[in-house]
Order: sequence, then structure tokens, then C-alpha cells
Amino acid sequence: MLKLSHGLWPILAGVSVAASAETFELRDNAAIRGRLLAEKEGHLVVDVGYTVLLLPREAVLERIADEAPAEGGAATGTEVRHATGGNGLFTVSTGRGADQSVRELARRLGEAVVQVRTPGGLGSGFFINEDGYLITNFHVIEGETQISIEVYHERDGQLDRHSYKQVRIVAMNKFADLALLLIEDPGAPRFASVVLGDADGLAVGERVFAIGSPLGLERTLTEGIVSTKTREMEGDLYLQTTAQINPGNSGGPLFNLRGEVAGVTNMKLMLGEGLGFAIPVERLTYFLRHRDAFAYDNDNPSNPYRYLEPPRRASADARP
Repeated sequence: MLKLSHGLWPILAGVSVAASAETFELRDNAAIRGRLLAEKEGHLVVDVGYTVLLLPREAVLERIADEAPAEGGAATGTEVRHATGGNGLFTVSTGRGADQSVRELARRLGEAVVQVRTPGGLGSGFFINEDGYLITNFHVIEGETQISIEVYHERDGQLDRHSYKQVRIVAMNKFADLALLLIEDPGAPRFASVVLGDADGLAVGERVFAIGSPLGLERTLTEGIVSTKTREMEGDLYLQTTAQINPGNSGGPLFNLRGEVAGVTNMKLMLGEGLGFAIPVERLTYFLRHRDAFAYDNDNPSNPYRYLEPPRRASADARP
């Protein structure tokens, strides 16, 4: 079999699919246009018409998808770009698609939002890829090692609840209040996932919505607007939103109307209403790109969260 450049291999020919075409921009200024058939671990399966190629994820710098045609008409021509990040760990939107209704987005994105349970409480989270990697807040899992993830799979138009109990902490950053988890249950399926957006592209007054488990009420959706993008708290900037955020929402996604994650909800002011806050998605992508620096290993003496005892002030009668 002939090996193509970038490690791309033809695997079969003559496959027709109904999916819309995409342009896959590769390294060395190369590009391939075709239809995505499937996403495998480490590879994308793409039909280019005369054959099907297996593209290594690390070779794909960007995916540019044609927008689906409007009913009874042609495509609008609006370009939506998705750039893979972190060796395919997550996907970032780098273009601007059309806004959609909250109702449609909730139907499409709800399966990717999960409930995170520990012996000490619960929170929310969301999948960033189909392999079971998900994001939540550090404070949701702080001090916990027994973590379970409640997922609602959609099958035949019905929601099928499943609890996954073999969950590994991959990385966490206490100061950014972020944690990366991985479901390792044998036989776990591919999971619905979300695309990360651009909080810088948000405008004050723009509509956003959150999905999570406030007070344990899973799959709860709340809608609001961006109140400000620059609310400073303890040296960091947060998105402030009127979307209702309550205990249990922590770690869940705050979406824009293009269905992209704009932030990670993590707190509210308890003495008022409509005063919720989210970590801007740029801090999340920074955490994910540098996750090796925050890797969690309880057996590693160099673990960044295993601190030495602080020095104590010497007593007045102490002698050298």
C-alpha cells in the first residue's frame, strides 16, 4: 500500500456519505477536502471521493466546515473553523458561525454535560472529546478520590442514565479552579462532546446559557446575558452573567448561541440574584495546553499540590 505524505493512508474506496464537506488544513501548508466519516482514537477517517484516508490527529491543524444548507436553499457561505488542540484532546472554534435557538442547542449539546458526584457533594462537568475526557472545577473534586460521572445517553429519542465510576484525575489547577478527568470504565462508549469558543469574542449584552445540576437537578438549563467580561476577583477576571448559577452548577459549561463553550461556571454571589460567574474559556484552553505541568499523581513526590510544611517563626529563646 502506498503511504501518502503526513502519514495519511488510504483504507478503502467508493464510500458515499451524506455529511457535509470539510477542508482539513495540515502541516507544511497542505490541505485535503473531504467528508468526515468517523473520529477514531488518534485518527480522523475522511472520504476524499476517490478513496478514504486515515488522518493522524496531530497532522490536522484546522478543520473548516461548510455550513449546512438552509432548508430548500444553498449553503449560506458562512465559514465555521474548528482547530484541534492538545494533540486532538479538544477542539476550538476559530470562526464565527450563525446563532441558533437555545432550544435547538440544548437538544444538541445536553448529552455532553454531566453530573460529577463525590462523597462530599456534587457538581457539573462537560466532555471535551469523545474519548471520555471531561472538565469540571477543582473545588468540585478537591480532596476526593472516589468520583463518579452521571451521563445521560440519548438512544432512540430517550435518555438513558448511566453512572461511570472508574474516573481518573488527569490534571488539576487549584488556582484556576479547573480539573481534567477521564472515564476509564471498560466498555465505555464514545461520548458526545463540545467545542470550545472564544470569550474575547463575546459582547456585553450577548445572550448565553448554562447547563448543569443546580442543587442536584440534573440537565437544568438557565439563560441570561453577559453582564460584563472583566469582573475582577482575587486578581483574576471572570465573565459575569445573569444566567442563574447555583451550587451544583460548578464545573458546567456556559455556552454562547453558536453552541461553543464561552466559560466554565464556578461561583455566584449568595446575597443577590442574577450574579453568576464563569471562568473565561481562554483560561481553560491554557490549562489544557499546559496540562502536563498540572498532571496529577498522588505517588509523585514532585506533585505540585504536595507542599512542604511552611517555615515557623523562631521563638525568642531559640539558639542557632
